[in-house]
Amino acid sequence: MATYGAGAKLDWHIHPGGQVLLITEGTGYYQSTISNARRWSSAAAYLRPARGRQNLTVVTQAHATRVLIENGRAVGVEYRSPQGLRTARARGEVIVSGGTYGSPHLLQLSGLGPADLLNELGVGMVRDMPAVGANLHDHFNTYGAYRLSQAVTLNDVARSNARKLLAGMQYVFGRRGMMATSGLFAGAFVRSDQRLEKPDIQINMSAWSTAERDRDGIHPHPFPGITLSPVHLRPEGRGTVRAKSPDPLTPPEIRFNFLKSDYDMQALVFGIRMCRKIAAQPALAPYVAEEVAPGVKFATDAELADVVRASGVSNHHPVGTCRMGKGVDAVVDPRLRVHGVGGLRVADASIMPAIIAGNTNAPSIMIGEKAAAMILEDARAA
Repeated sequence: MATYGAGAKLDWHIHPGGQVLLITEGTGYYQSTISNARRWSSAAAYLRPARGRQNLTVVTQAHATRVLIENGRAVGVEYRSPQGLRTARARGEVIVSGGTYGSPHLLQLSGLGPADLLNELGVGMVRDMPAVGANLHDHFNTYGAYRLSQAVTLNDVARSNARKLLAGMQYVFGRRGMMATSGLFAGAFVRSDQRLEKPDIQINMSAWSTAERDRDGIHPHPFPGITLSPVHLRPEGRGTVRAKSPDPLTPPEIRFNFLKSDYDMQALVFGIRMCRKIAAQPALAPYVAEEVAPGVKFATDAELADVVRASGVSNHHPVGTCRMGKGVDAVVDPRLRVHGVGGLRVADASIMPAIIAGNTNAPSIMIGEKAAAMILEDARAA
């Protein structure tokens, strides 16, 4: 979803470095990657139309085990498949796009990573790169749930067979209704401190509320409810992704270090209070009956900090573990080429030096588009 909406305050600023910054502050409706009332994934939008190309082979049920590097250049990829260990040789470049967790993990298993880690794992070191797997960070958020006095939410659809049937018919026959949406329609961007140049809190407004989550899914409250979720957009905490074993099927160790600084905590405490102000506005008075989570009994900063610790979760926007830059603290250069290794690029959210102040889906698609353009440019120039 986009990071702005109708009614947001848009201010253009020229950064001393030359780049243009779009500052967003205010409220508005979200834009979504939806087509014909279905989530329009990058696979549907980009890969599906290309499936007929003779120069494209899609291998499913495959797990990349390492990038093959010879004489300082990436020449292919080794992967496991149901048919056993296979090798794909590259005629041009190798593009790693495993995401913020998968990309650094694969590079480390390929001999590109912190020397101490590679020595500990017994992985032959190709290049000592301390930045591979470092700089991990993510948006962090908590939730405020409110019981409504009118049955106008997704909770009511989930609890009623008749409403489910109606929603299903609206979707099947008209591609409209609750099932044709994400259920998250609007949001706000605010500053937790007016001295900040840009907003650092995003408040998501969802047309449902959650009683509990388990392996079977999300279970709504047994009454009409909505959720106001404050998300901290500019966290200071930084973590790591580090391989735990030379076995590529062993998941890596992921450490976020959320709430590392007092600012990270205080920003979310402010976010909870802002959600309460929104819920108390006159326009919502006919609907909001009470706050059910965290509950008005949590009032002081210390009590709200305890709420954040107990209920805070990742917003699933991890970035940064193969950061772009020119120094030793970077993994790829501004054209996404891995430093010191020929024919190898990384193209996913892991290359972001710092997380954007908004959702990461559209920017990640943009990274893929820009990477494709640069690959073509460099191939034509060669």
